[in-house]
Amino acid sequence: MSARDSAAPGPAGGRPVAGAVVVGAGLAGLTAASGLAAHGIEVTVLEARDRVGGRTHGLQVAPGSWVDAGAAYLGDRHTRLHALMSELGLKSTPTTMLGASRFALGADHATRDGRFPPLNAVALGDLFELLAELTAAVRPEAPWLTPDAERLDAMTAADWAEQHLSHPDARLFFPLFLGEMMAADPADVSVLHMAFYLRSGGGLRYLNAFAGGAQQDRVAGGAHQICERLAERLGARVRLGEPVRAVHQDARGVAVRSDHGEHRADVAVLALPPLLADAVEQHPAPPVRRTSGRTARGCAVKVHLVHPAPAWRDHGLSGWSVNAEGPLLSTVDDSPAEGGAGVLTGFVTGAEAHRFAALTPERQRAAAVEQAARLFPMLPEPAGFHVTDWVNEQYSQGCYAALFGPGDWLRHGPTLTAPHQRVHWAGTETSTEFFGLMEGAIRSGHRVVAEILARA
Repeated sequence: MSARDSAAPGPAGGRPVAGAVVVGAGLAGLTAASGLAAHGIEVTVLEARDRVGGRTHGLQVAPGSWVDAGAAYLGDRHTRLHALMSELGLKSTPTTMLGASRFALGADHATRDGRFPPLNAVALGDLFELLAELTAAVRPEAPWLTPDAERLDAMTAADWAEQHLSHPDARLFFPLFLGEMMAADPADVSVLHMAFYLRSGGGLRYLNAFAGGAQQDRVAGGAHQICERLAERLGARVRLGEPVRAVHQDARGVAVRSDHGEHRADVAVLALPPLLADAVEQHPAPPVRRTSGRTARGCAVKVHLVHPAPAWRDHGLSGWSVNAEGPLLSTVDDSPAEGGAGVLTGFVTGAEAHRFAALTPERQRAAAVEQAARLFPMLPEPAGFHVTDWVNEQYSQGCYAALFGPGDWLRHGPTLTAPHQRVHWAGTETSTEFFGLMEGAIRSGHRVVAEILARA
């Protein structure tokens, strides 16, 4: 049976879909490309970067030892991710959280067992009850149909906090929590998006938890391996260093135009963050854009301080910290399970990410190393130091995911996944399940495969 004989039903007149161009070689794009290829469809993947992986990215911190400079964590509910890892021969490793935590939420530094901060427990309890009420009311499959959606989508999370949080400890902790969960400044996201994101990810408790939660494990050896192994299967069909500028479509098919030429196919898949998708010229133009002037970049910068060994463990510390002042608003022990290095990973999120990203490399290192030394005085000067700036990354436009601002869900939600004639959309921002996570990206790739196979 030829590829054309086994290909999917076609977009018009029953002609089968024999060829597809996938734009973007991240988890969503490579999942879609692999699924289409498995059904006999000829696939070409065009990637602007000189690597695959998208918002997964590995850093080698010692010979044979890697850490995640991008997406990293997974939990037991991430079933599609686990299935793909198993298929590719990859294993998970637990996130290390043994030991006490460090907190710098005022004038003094505190060391405590567990992760609950040394703040007013009643005030934080009230905060989480309010968030739980919002989260429970959201319709995750269609947030724009949530009761009172218009009001919730018109208000920013900062506006909501101003109205509902009176205790100073709740006001202090809320932006830190939102930065950790969403890489968001409260002024950048609507209340509807905040509530949806938390619900989509499994709820407050699950999304925020290590043991038994969404941050329980990492991919042993780094999450970047998933895309690398998918790309190895596809071989020469993956073309790197080829930014796509335009997609033109007509009754005969699509013409995808890159810096290196034109690729013709029956359908195209844009597996891109929405800000990048809108930058691709399309003819005819989609009836609705993917973004608005209020859609923001996910505000995340990841910092890795590399030491010969995780010395904090010898002092009964987990490496986890939460800090009211930056640049490192939280830290976690990301030391490779196989040893070889002790890696303290710092998260710079929200408005702090923009400030930190604007510093020179020398000032970034000085600020991060000085803060780490205050939190963990036993640490010497790091042997290695790495900054991954996702805010200004040209071909990501932010991380963990795009931030939907006021009006975005009501404006864009109903057409989030609707194909534009021969153009289909993928990416974690198109998944209403585990939006912003690796699991969401993979599910979006599976959805696109099903859409293309179902074309009649």
